[in-house]
Amino acid sequence: MKFRGSFYFSILALAILAGAWWPISSQNNPDKEALLISAILSGLNQLHFQPVTVDDALSEKVFDLYVDRIDGSKLYFTQDDIDKLMQFRHLIDDEAQSGTYEFFNLSSILLDAAMEKTESFYKEILATPFDFDTDESIELDGEKKVWAPDDAALREYWRKYLKYEVLRKLHRSLEKQRKAVESDDEAAEGAGQIDQEKDEVIEKSFAELEEEARMDVLEDFEARTKRMEKLRREDWLTTYLNALTNVFDPHTGYLRPKDKEDFDINMSGTLEGIGARLSQKDDYVQIVEIIPGGPAWKQKELEANDLILEVAQGEEEPVNVVGMRVDDAVKLIRGKKGTEVRLTVKKTDGTTQIIPIIRDVVIIDEGYVKSVMLDYGKDIQNVGYINLPSFYADFNRLGGRSSADDMARELEKLKEEGVQGIILDLRSNGGGSLNDAIEMTGLFIEDGPVVQVKARQGGTRVYRDKDSRVQYDGPLIVLVNNFSASASEILAGALQDYGRAVLVGSTSTFGKGTVQRFFDLDQALNGHDDVKPLGQVKLTIQKFYRIDGGSNQLKGVVPDIVLPDKYMFMTLGEKDNDYPLDWSQIDPVDFGQDVYVMNFLSELQARSQSRAAENEVFNRIEENARRLKEQSDLSDWPLQLEAYTMLQKERQEEADKFKDLFPEIEALMVDNLQADLEHIAMDESRQARNEDWIKSIRKDPYIEEALFIMRDMIALD
Repeated sequence: MKFRGSFYFSILALAILAGAWWPISSQNNPDKEALLISAILSGLNQLHFQPVTVDDALSEKVFDLYVDRIDGSKLYFTQDDIDKLMQFRHLIDDEAQSGTYEFFNLSSILLDAAMEKTESFYKEILATPFDFDTDESIELDGEKKVWAPDDAALREYWRKYLKYEVLRKLHRSLEKQRKAVESDDEAAEGAGQIDQEKDEVIEKSFAELEEEARMDVLEDFEARTKRMEKLRREDWLTTYLNALTNVFDPHTGYLRPKDKEDFDINMSGTLEGIGARLSQKDDYVQIVEIIPGGPAWKQKELEANDLILEVAQGEEEPVNVVGMRVDDAVKLIRGKKGTEVRLTVKKTDGTTQIIPIIRDVVIIDEGYVKSVMLDYGKDIQNVGYINLPSFYADFNRLGGRSSADDMARELEKLKEEGVQGIILDLRSNGGGSLNDAIEMTGLFIEDGPVVQVKARQGGTRVYRDKDSRVQYDGPLIVLVNNFSASASEILAGALQDYGRAVLVGSTSTFGKGTVQRFFDLDQALNGHDDVKPLGQVKLTIQKFYRIDGGSNQLKGVVPDIVLPDKYMFMTLGEKDNDYPLDWSQIDPVDFGQDVYVMNFLSELQARSQSRAAENEVFNRIEENARRLKEQSDLSDWPLQLEAYTMLQKERQEEADKFKDLFPEIEALMVDNLQADLEHIAMDESRQARNEDWIKSIRKDPYIEEALFIMRDMIALD
């Protein structure tokens, strides 16, 4: 989808110039910052899909969001500090419109003082050993805490917080030593020190291990303090400005001028070397997405929603990344191909796990659409399975390949082998090219509307498939999950509206139904070169709507048949963001298809529901989902060693029960297509990747149930 950038820039420039009444004659920060916030506000008011009135209500939201982002853990501010800031709770809107920063300036002063104060706390507290026999606990969820009433109470919380950090490291050291003593010399060499003459593990006393843990925590916090000291005013100002923009919606934001490398990191969040995307979540670096074909994708242990606690280069001592900026964490995770990085992550169930990953380049062909033929006993034969990791259409990077064109080729290959039905897998497909989603929908229907895109001004545009050809007219099932987003939701929603496919999967898809575009503030503003560069603003300018008139926003696409999954009791996707745009509805457009008509959806649902209720794997998945929800809600941790050890042991034992959750499905046969065999055989690594892929299919209960649904579709048709 292309837009005429000059049109939008001219509107933004006019808006800025109309409000820029003050003289800009020098390069001093106050003038630049005043122009900057005016430019951002003008752009939001003029171009945002659903602008928010700049009033006291907005001021309250910005206040809460900003304070949460600079001290969401309630580690720095006391209630007295908050009381001082509260005088601005209803004045931020006035300051933003006048280009002043009294609230931000006061927050910076208070935060600097708080950091200096708490630096003395941790240095003093960590100078003496902790008593791990005392029965006490700590609440780690900032939302469940109250602000410390005074410095004494704040110091007491820091004592507990530091004790928790030391306890976490101490517990791990004790476990390493215990395993080293019990294991053979080879295992001991990686877990502890070895006396080369006696060839025995040297056990350290509890006091020695406790002191080591304390010194490690001291080193972590000193490193955090140094990182904080390096932050400039513009770093904190970006946090403040994004608290303002994110009140409009979570995908609207400000990006300050940066060099190309850091700009790309902030834009894409790509972890070069392991193949994952990340974001900032409170004090943590969070895994957002695993990139198909990357090292993390092949390793299979790192998952979306994991929180990175530490990063180690091979067997070197790990570096604590809690409280670290995303781009700083990226620098630790990057590395040369073939080297090892070890990530200590906190899983959604609260357990910690060390995940070793060998750095490598992302294997591009693993991100392409591919297919196989599935058989399941005598009554389920020749069912095609197509996996689509993303809607790619980057003609420079991918050599001109288009996911829609590739999908059409896969359909032809499957038809040549006599396919009776097709399962299209969009699980964890984060989207991509809108045009490819439209063209792909057209492969399964006659010509007709696919998606509606509504702008704030200019009405609604209907995007259509204009090709009356139907490349595949048989039974179709589409698999989705909570991480199927954007273009995936457009394709799945259109096929569902047409009644062309049965959607199977999680409770809903991701729920992002908005369109963003980047606008360069420098290009929008004529003159004032003395204060440039100003940076860029990312604006939500449009919204997707299904052809039935409903939005994909917030609600996502709800499958026809919902199956249990590990996140079924957790809030994920767009709903988990602050201030997302609401679901809304517009007029539907006329649509219809005569390719494949189902009059038996309710029967399919009843049969699948009955099977899932009796399926042991799905029952265990639901049991695991309840465990994940319960354990993710636990934020009050014991600070007594025995109680902490027992809790960790119980959690790990619970997690171990679900390690081998997906046994191989013996009756499921997976065969490569004849047309693909020569290509696969040309490369040994490609053969190995193909074998791994086939093994994963044969352990997938969702594909198995999709085959049963396909059998029912064929029988009922």
